[in-house]
Amino acid sequence: MSTLDWGLPALRQALGPGVELEWLARCGSTNTELLERARAGLARPCVLVAEQQDAGRGRLGRQWQSWPGASLTVSIAWPWGAAPLEGLSLAVGAALAEALDARVQLKWPNDLWFERRKLGGILIETVAQGGSPRALVLGVGLNIAPPPADVGLPSAGLQQLDPRWNAPNALATAAPVLVELLQGWQGFAPWQARYAARDGLRGLPLELGGVQGLGEGVSRSGELLLRDAQGQLHALASGEAQLRWGASS
Repeated sequence: MSTLDWGLPALRQALGPGVELEWLARCGSTNTELLERARAGLARPCVLVAEQQDAGRGRLGRQWQSWPGASLTVSIAWPWGAAPLEGLSLAVGAALAEALDARVQLKWPNDLWFERRKLGGILIETVAQGGSPRALVLGVGLNIAPPPADVGLPSAGLQQLDPRWNAPNALATAAPVLVELLQGWQGFAPWQARYAARDGLRGLPLELGGVQGLGEGVSRSGELLLRDAQGQLHALASGEAQLRWGASS
C-alpha cells in the first residue's frame, strides 16, 4: 500500500486509451519486467511504474539505486516498427529536460544533469525478431531527493531545483511527454537542435574511445562530435564520454 497519491486515474486519461498504465509497490526492475512481457508478445504499449526497485539496472550493467518516495523508476514497453533507434536516448533526454526544468542539462548519451551532477538516467533495451527490433523498453530513473553521499557518482535530486517535486508529479510530467515522443518518433534529426539547447558537454574537454577533444555537440544521427587538438572532427557513436577535469577548456 502506497503512502503517496500517484493520481493514476488522471494519468491514464492523459495517456489515452491505447496505453496501459500499471503501478507496483515493489519489483526487481521495471525494465526487466516489461522485457519479459515483450518477449511473450506485446499487444499494446504499457507504462509501468514501481515505487521501489530492488534490482534496478542502468547502462553498461550498472546498478540503478532507488529509494521509495525519493526516486522515480518508470519503464515504457512499446511495439516497434521500422523507425531508426539512433539518437532515441538523446531525444528522450531532451524531452524530459524540457518538461522538468530549464536548468536541466544532458550528458551524452543517456544522463540528465544538474550542475554536472547526475539527476537521472535513461536505459533503452529491445526485443528482436529476425535481426530487427519488434519491441522496445524505455526505462527512466529520476532522483527526486538528493541520493545519499555514499552512492558514488556526484548526484542531484529534483527537489534541489524545486522542493515541490515528488515522485507522482514527476511521473505525471514525464510519462505523457515520453508517450508523445514514441508515438511520433521518426528519427533524431528533428530533435538535434532541441538536444543542443540542453547539451552539457559542448565546449568541454572530453575523452571517448581513446579520442580526446572538445565537445562540439552531436550529429544528425546522434553521434558525439569531438574536435581534437589537430582540428580533426570525430563522430563517435558508442561508449561513455569522460570529462577531462585537468584539461583547460
